[in-house]
Amino acid sequence: MLTMEAKVVQSPQISTWVEMEKTGRRPSGSLHFTHQRSRGQKRVQMLISAQLHLNRTSNKQRSNAQPVSCSYKNFPASVVESGSINGSYDESMILKNKSQEIEPYLSGRCIYLVGMMGSGKTTVGKVLSQVLGYSFCDSDSLIEEEANGTPVSDIFQFYGEGFFRDKETEVLRKLSIMHRIVVSTGGGAVIRPINWKYMHNGISVWLDVPLEALAKRISSVGTKSRPLLHSHSGDAYKNAYNRLSTLLEERSEAYANASTRVSLENIAAKLGYRDVSSLSPTAIAIEALDQIENYLRDEEGMSFGTF
Repeated sequence: MLTMEAKVVQSPQISTWVEMEKTGRRPSGSLHFTHQRSRGQKRVQMLISAQLHLNRTSNKQRSNAQPVSCSYKNFPASVVESGSINGSYDESMILKNKSQEIEPYLSGRCIYLVGMMGSGKTTVGKVLSQVLGYSFCDSDSLIEEEANGTPVSDIFQFYGEGFFRDKETEVLRKLSIMHRIVVSTGGGAVIRPINWKYMHNGISVWLDVPLEALAKRISSVGTKSRPLLHSHSGDAYKNAYNRLSTLLEERSEAYANASTRVSLENIAAKLGYRDVSSLSPTAIAIEALDQIENYLRDEEGMSFGTF
């Protein structure tokens, strides 16, 4: 049994398989890990069980807690949906400076990334969690674990979308009373008003990506793992575009409930790019912090230094 120190405060207990990300930070607080090797697998997984608390006091010093991925899936840091996680040196320095300026004013509130499937929530979420010293969770992965490791596509097929949405709401409820987590939500998490009640305990960020870019990105990697898009015949791009268009029409008003919006088209125009696919995750994360800063200014009338 390994024991690590961590800053915790109260309530719900979540147990989930995790893989520790290499961050080089010294952990603080109390997390207990049990080693267990599953059959047919070479990598060791660890079961994390932690009591996490609500702590609304303003934290004027950056936490030294080691970010932990709440997802058991293996997302290599070098493989992302929209390019390399590492941007240019200038982008990385801007991101670092912004995060250091904003982080104390977050008061440990969670950040929820919402948006259409394929919008890069997991990729950008990992960049933000790393630079803010937060943990990272993928809500779909937590739902899979709630369903004994059943993939999302199989949950839809064998149990139905209603079952999945119920699990999704339960996961968001548990996360809503935690602190210092960046959460990548599923594309349809916004459709239930109760989910917004939970997400509004933190700060929600809508990653708004053009349909053409979404369809190209998704059709290039296949739709088998995306039950609301999967089609067995026809042109992959056209099918993806048409279905995404319908989903966005149904969800656009719900996405607008987010605390703030990050438009990839606006970022591309500002940086002089013709295509949003040229944007690095770092550039998107910078804009996300810009928008979070604006939200905090409006919410609390906070004063920030000049970046």
